[in-house]
Amino acid sequence: MSRFAKYAWFVVGYTIVVILWGAVVRITGSGAGCGSHWPDCNGQIIPRPEEIETLIEFSHRVSSAFSGVLVIVLVIWAFRAFPRKSPVRGWSLAGLFFILVEGWIGMALVRLELVADNASVDRAVWVAGHLGNTFILLATLVVTAWLGARKAQVRWRGDKTLTWLMGIALIAVILFSSAGAVTALGDTLFPAESLMEGIRQDLDPASNFLIQLRIIHPALAITTSLGLYWLGQYLLRRELGDRVKRMVTLLYWVMGTQILAGFVTVILLAPPYMQVVHLLLADLFWLSLIVLAANVLTVEDKA
Repeated sequence: MSRFAKYAWFVVGYTIVVILWGAVVRITGSGAGCGSHWPDCNGQIIPRPEEIETLIEFSHRVSSAFSGVLVIVLVIWAFRAFPRKSPVRGWSLAGLFFILVEGWIGMALVRLELVADNASVDRAVWVAGHLGNTFILLATLVVTAWLGARKAQVRWRGDKTLTWLMGIALIAVILFSSAGAVTALGDTLFPAESLMEGIRQDLDPASNFLIQLRIIHPALAITTSLGLYWLGQYLLRRELGDRVKRMVTLLYWVMGTQILAGFVTVILLAPPYMQVVHLLLADLFWLSLIVLAANVLTVEDKA
């Protein structure tokens, strides 16, 4: 693996760590730790935190900014290491675009005060969009790393059926994962004392909409997982190569582990550590699906 590819995968790994720390910000209610100020924190460029929430929020901002620096370096390296028409250049630029969007969303959440105990519809919409953009950002970085590691020229396979199936799968995962972000928000703002109480809250028409929406995520997750299982079997029957076979197997394992973690999270009433584990598995699941899609939709030119 080239030095560029190793660096690109490092950027992917670091970005996942930043995403997980963002979950800690939400779980601890630290989103308002710097008030409604951005990019400064409570009117200071480098604050002297008197509360743990300020430290958590500020550290997330710093780590996010550093992530942006890493992506800028990735783009510069891509343009220096690869020829003009190389897709690596384009995907790295896409990564830069979406990480800028990520920063803009973070700024909007703070300035619109859609943080801490805010339980509005606006916050739910922004949180869902935030997760969707995060997944697209991860996808661009993963594809950049994957392409950068190829020793041969990669070209589009051109199979319309495969393109449609993988596109539907990717969109479905983004949708149910975005629903999961809203579910996690509801679990944080309206924790249940017991499993039965949580079920009663979900079914109570007088409950906050965030509570009523909690049932949507597991329903979408199960439906999408069944669809992905079928897709994996279809890809295996197509005999697209050993890489695809390995990635289908990996996807099945990560998907199964994620479903199990989801059930454990529900049974344990969404404790903070399980929310972080669940999000980590979601990121790994998405990463596996992106690499699978890359292998399915492209072929290497051996010439």
